[in-house]
Amino acid sequence: MLNKLIANILPYMPKKLVWVFSKRYIAGESMEEGLLASKLLNEKGIEVTVDILGEFISTLDEAKKNRDEYLEVIERFTSENVKGNFSIKPTMFGILIDKEVCYNFLREVIQFAAQKDSFIRIDMEDSQCVDMELDIFRRLRNEFPKHVGLVLQAYLRRTESDLIALNDLNNENYPISFRLCKGIYVEPENIAFKEYDEVRQHFLTDLKYMFENKMYVGIATHDRYLVEQSMQIIREMNIPKDMYEFQMLYGVTPELRQSIVNDGHHMRVYVPFGEKWFNYSTRRLKENPKMAQHIIKALFIRG
Repeated sequence: MLNKLIANILPYMPKKLVWVFSKRYIAGESMEEGLLASKLLNEKGIEVTVDILGEFISTLDEAKKNRDEYLEVIERFTSENVKGNFSIKPTMFGILIDKEVCYNFLREVIQFAAQKDSFIRIDMEDSQCVDMELDIFRRLRNEFPKHVGLVLQAYLRRTESDLIALNDLNNENYPISFRLCKGIYVEPENIAFKEYDEVRQHFLTDLKYMFENKMYVGIATHDRYLVEQSMQIIREMNIPKDMYEFQMLYGVTPELRQSIVNDGHHMRVYVPFGEKWFNYSTRRLKENPKMAQHIIKALFIRG
């Protein structure tokens, strides 16, 4: 109860205080810090997906600025041979303002990534964005089948049917690439499953469907049970190692992450950085109120 209270209060506290929590989950505010964090993970045999923080913009000028920043980041990270790819939120590119402008900006970024032989993962956002993001992905996948993927959220009631509908994009030469996660946005019960075990079961059902249809899967979870169950499915279905990877957030469950790497599985870590870290970090705290204990501990250690 105390953890939840602290989690709800912290977003209204000074940023310096929230940074005590945030620095565990964010590589930094600058591209240089994101680059350093990515290289350090590469040295441990871990690939990355790089994310510039920001979402739900209010003007198309911001969308243009975000496009330009992504082009710069892709140029820099690929030129320095960072082993990884890039994640993008369509709300950063104005999908809720002008869908077609968003599509064109995303297309420019993906086209540039393709020229660099890299890859862009389109993040899935809250329910108001899903139909638009699926449509944009479908258009971009047809043009750049090797260089664009999508995130699906197991807690949404629609995901199973969306997955089946997207299967027509899949083919042997260019398997469709999904990141499968539980889902983080607060949605009403008619849109999202609410029971913990129910979400877990749908995660595994979606995973099996992806493997049965020879799709590439980024298994994105910090839930030890889901990790173990996913590994069991991989063994039972004899899934080759080039058809899946595990994915985790920067700074989260490092011991579990390392155990997966030690078992010989491909691991990718989501590396967020940027000036707009505040909203991201307070959302992480609301998702995991137990982190409040670490914040209080850090404050006392600092005196």
